[in-house]
Amino acid sequence: MQATGPEEDELFAALARSGARVLLIGRQAMIVLGVPVMTSDYDLWVHIDDIDRLNAAVDPIGLVPNRTSAEARQRGRYVLENDLHVDVMVARAATTKDTDEKVGFDDVWARRQSLSYAPGVDVAVPTLDDLIRTKRWALRQKDISDIQLLEALRRTRTEGQ
Repeated sequence: MQATGPEEDELFAALARSGARVLLIGRQAMIVLGVPVMTSDYDLWVHIDDIDRLNAAVDPIGLVPNRTSAEARQRGRYVLENDLHVDVMVARAATTKDTDEKVGFDDVWARRQSLSYAPGVDVAVPTLDDLIRTKRWALRQKDISDIQLLEALRRTRTEGQ
């Protein structure tokens, strides 16, 4: 994976050193996996017990939470923002819209991939199958398109083995 800019470099380095169980999800995860999509925001899924660790890690780079940890736990999400916009999901699990499958953080975390972003900086992302499941949470038109791209990537990787 290639570093793309100082803000992203700082974010991923902060995530790596945080000690928090945090997954990069959404389109940025797709980019990390090599899917050619565009997005300017970041989506994270953090373990509900690690919100404060994550917030402390991103504070030095100026990312500010829009909710307290308690409010984030109640709502299931919050935003970290400055020049970057980072949506943070904190739910223990979410249900897909099309199959009513419950996707749990602990299960996805146990199967995660750790990809090298830069020397000494790894980014945790869901497996392809789990990333597809997270795309099924909202199932908007862009999510359906993203699922098709991820399934094509999975086929390519399977054929290459």
